[in-house]
Amino acid sequence: MTATAIEDLLRELTPQVLGVLVRRHGQFEGCEDAVQEAVLAAAVQWPAEGVPGNPRGWLVTVASRRFIDQVRSDHARRERESATAGQVAPEEVPDADDTLVLLFLCCHPTLSAASATALTLRAVGGLTTAEIARAFLVPEATMAARISRAKQRIRAAGSSFTLPAGAEREERLRVVLHVLYLIFNEGYTASSGSELHRADLAREAIRLTRMVHAQLPDDGEVTGLLALMLLTDARRAARTTAAGDLVPLDEQDRSRWDRDLIEEGTGLVKASLAGTQLGPYQLQAAIAATHADAATAGETHWRQVHALYLILERIAPNPMVTLNRAIALAEIEGPAAGLALLAGLDGDDRVAGHHRLLSVRAHLLEKSGDRAGAYEHYRRAAKATASIAEQRYLESRASRVRA
Repeated sequence: MTATAIEDLLRELTPQVLGVLVRRHGQFEGCEDAVQEAVLAAAVQWPAEGVPGNPRGWLVTVASRRFIDQVRSDHARRERESATAGQVAPEEVPDADDTLVLLFLCCHPTLSAASATALTLRAVGGLTTAEIARAFLVPEATMAARISRAKQRIRAAGSSFTLPAGAEREERLRVVLHVLYLIFNEGYTASSGSELHRADLAREAIRLTRMVHAQLPDDGEVTGLLALMLLTDARRAARTTAAGDLVPLDEQDRSRWDRDLIEEGTGLVKASLAGTQLGPYQLQAAIAATHADAATAGETHWRQVHALYLILERIAPNPMVTLNRAIALAEIEGPAAGLALLAGLDGDDRVAGHHRLLSVRAHLLEKSGDRAGAYEHYRRAAKATASIAEQRYLESRASRVRA
């Protein structure tokens, strides 16, 4: 088995093994540390000695012993067992997959979105603290402290390792989906740094969402979120030039879009819309599918896009939804209509001064013929974003309208 295949296997098994330990011992923080140690041991030993016949059982055995060592504070025993970890006999472990329970625990309502995201990537995604820190461009010590505080908050809350019931389950599922959505968005359009994409984060978000969908295949919003991710990620190859510069949607070479992902995503959209309820992820996925249906930018069904944004704006009001609706409205009624809609966002503290609002206004001003206004807003937008790739793109647009 290749090193990449072993890495993929370990990421798949990490939440399953952690679920077994937490259910058995009931101490999330200590169990999570023990599983990470077992995964690191496997990452060293398996490429050299081969993957054991029961890799899940191997990891449970090693992690359980590491956990007992932690509880007993027996350093000598830990060193002795570490040296013989490759010869352990796998324990009998239950077949149940507790990944969904683990996701609910990592997305506990006492945690901030940033903390839940980091903890999910470590405990469920199997990423190391260093990998997560690199992904979010913060020092490893900062990320380690964030993850540690998150585990302490969960322990202090006295959470049990069970799926909540009724309304609480629905609320927690919304938090889980929001965290996965945040992970994907950061991977698809990095909020800072020199690269537009962080493909590893986007892939991880899709993988975790597939896990949730496998356990909740009839949930419309889970299906919608997976569809949205696939349809959006299908455009990734066309979003940048060979030099890494951003290519906007209307200028992308659509032959480079991943048709397999589009086909899968479109099928999921249809399945998600077949139910009686309609949620924001289903609507966003339907919008993405509408764009995917257009062979060229000029063939986009903008009235349908606008209608979907109107519904989305009604059931999940958000300034970014209004901003996107302004783009669709401008395509239907002209840039003046879009600019008029944007004017209503200037007093919203959540988006006022945001580079996205500034850049959309610049785009509509450019389309209306106000080159001076477009230049000013492109420049302001470039200064307002921490993404170097977006800065380059916005500065190039500013230079174009000034020429």
